[in-house]
Amino acid sequence: MAQRAAGDSPMARWRRTLHRARVGVRKTGVDYFRGEGSDWLILSVLMLSVPAIAWGTVASPVWCPPTTLVLPILVGGLLLRPSSLLLLYAASAAALVVESASFAPYVNGLGPVTPGVVLVVSAVAFAGLLIAQFRSRVGVPWRGGGTMLFDLRERIRVQSRLPMLPPGWHAEMALRPAGGQSFSGDFVVATRTSGGRVLEAVLTDVSGKGMDAGSRALLLSGAFGGLLGSLPPHAFLTAANGYLLRQNWDEGFATSVHLVLDLESGDYELLSAGHLPGVQLSSGTGRWEEKAAEGPLLGIYDGAEFHGVKGTLRSGDVLLLFTDGLVEASGRDISEGIDRLIGEADRYVAHGFRGAAWQLIEAVAKNVNDDRALLIVCRD
Repeated sequence: MAQRAAGDSPMARWRRTLHRARVGVRKTGVDYFRGEGSDWLILSVLMLSVPAIAWGTVASPVWCPPTTLVLPILVGGLLLRPSSLLLLYAASAAALVVESASFAPYVNGLGPVTPGVVLVVSAVAFAGLLIAQFRSRVGVPWRGGGTMLFDLRERIRVQSRLPMLPPGWHAEMALRPAGGQSFSGDFVVATRTSGGRVLEAVLTDVSGKGMDAGSRALLLSGAFGGLLGSLPPHAFLTAANGYLLRQNWDEGFATSVHLVLDLESGDYELLSAGHLPGVQLSSGTGRWEEKAAEGPLLGIYDGAEFHGVKGTLRSGDVLLLFTDGLVEASGRDISEGIDRLIGEADRYVAHGFRGAAWQLIEAVAKNVNDDRALLIVCRD
């Protein structure tokens, strides 16, 4: 009796109601696109449109040619499950047979339903089936899928936004994905710690490029953004390495460089995980110097150690951090690519580096089929 009373309590009834509501939302939401929801209404409308189109073709083939059947087929590929789509295809094939039998042979024994019409309708049907299978596999609606991808891209951009710096400092970042795509395996996360006195920025290059690395970059940028500032600077790369190891990705390694900059003194430290060296311009001498720290790739083995290199940014000094897509090319040594980047960067010494990040990528690696990222930090 006590158990029955507990089961009939207001809290228990509320939980059962909430569970039924969740199940209903799931069945009418994403599960619809996975083939577990009902699409009978859309299927009924499209099935009724097929005989209507067949009647229009028989009545007036000039204004309603047989190829009009591609319209319900295309809509079905965007909205129906694969199993329902096959029913629509069967109805469309029957309509073509009826249309072909309803006309007397024209020239060469052919009516309006020519072999070319059959091929066009079949090709559109095949494309629609591929679209339906893709939606069923990933559970992405055709109307909201583009919005979802746009939101993911904007999330990476927001996470890569640099914090405001005090007067006398300037930092900017430019990112260009491979092949003009919207997603990149390169990203930056940055924050100010120690009451705003210290700038911490992490530039990471995930294995792969473009769309192949975009999903991993999105996951890592969120994780790295949560770790950055929550741990002592020397513990960040160790924690990031452990996070990658726990993912068990087939291609799960990444390179990363961690900048810890004191905005009052200008002293900084670079910690690297298999990343390319940074380059610093000393305004006093006008010379560029490589700043190379030591450390293995992220996600290779546990217990990795990362040793930093220290430096100081004085008035007029500039520090460049970049990924390999900016300086690496087939048949050319990376040192040559770094020299080319430095040569282009020299053009901005006299007028300042504001707005130079994107222009440097355009000048050095405009048509490179790889992700490219450049972070510039300079002291006015």
